[in-house]
Amino acid sequence: MPRYALLVEYHGAPFSGWQRQPSQPSVQGAIEAALAKLEPGDHTIAAAGRTDAGVHATGQVAHCDLARDWDAFRLSEALNYHLKPDPVAILACAQVADDWHARFDAVERQYLFRLIARRAPLTSEAGQLWRVNHDLDAAAMQAGADRLIGQHDFTTFRSSICQAKSPVKTLDELRIETVRRAVGTEYRFHVRARSFLHNQVRSFVGTLERVGAGAWTPEDVTKALEAKDRAACGPVSPPQGLYLAGVRYPQDPFA
Repeated sequence: MPRYALLVEYHGAPFSGWQRQPSQPSVQGAIEAALAKLEPGDHTIAAAGRTDAGVHATGQVAHCDLARDWDAFRLSEALNYHLKPDPVAILACAQVADDWHARFDAVERQYLFRLIARRAPLTSEAGQLWRVNHDLDAAAMQAGADRLIGQHDFTTFRSSICQAKSPVKTLDELRIETVRRAVGTEYRFHVRARSFLHNQVRSFVGTLERVGAGAWTPEDVTKALEAKDRAACGPVSPPQGLYLAGVRYPQDPFA
């Protein structure tokens, strides 16, 4: 059975998350239903990462096995046709080796979190950013973020329902980009690591927002990290600002 890698983009608002769930809309379920329109029967796809309800993706990667030898472009076009009107798109498709795995072959995952500081509510971008109505100190947030880079026990920034075997992870990048807008300022948190704990990125952002607001100091981030206690974490940011922005492999399957 030929195996295909899929580069997937989606708006997370209508879904209970990536993972298929009984009686709940999911991104995985939407793609599997589209595959069943092309080849009747049950389909199970695997993804590089499972995103929570309300979380978006611009660079999710999944793989599927099909009975027919499809042209990759025609497969992506057919899937996009059957995915309508769900806000899910197959950006690229490529045939890969039979043992290639979207999750286990990944060597890095990249997330983007978008936070905007402005008084007025969001309209056209509602559900795509986290809005706060107070100013933030980007330099202070970056100073706090720098304390999280490297290999650490991230128990403090780990959800209580996280199923990872170990809280020890290596964070390669946590960089804050400032984008001035006509109204307000957008802060983009660029985060890279081989793998992440459940709610780790949202825990980082929620904590750093408190630093930017002046409620915490950068030193408080170090204290929270060293506490290795979930109770020491700042507030967890809402899901709508989070995007799975990319997955890196030893060889890019879509090159």
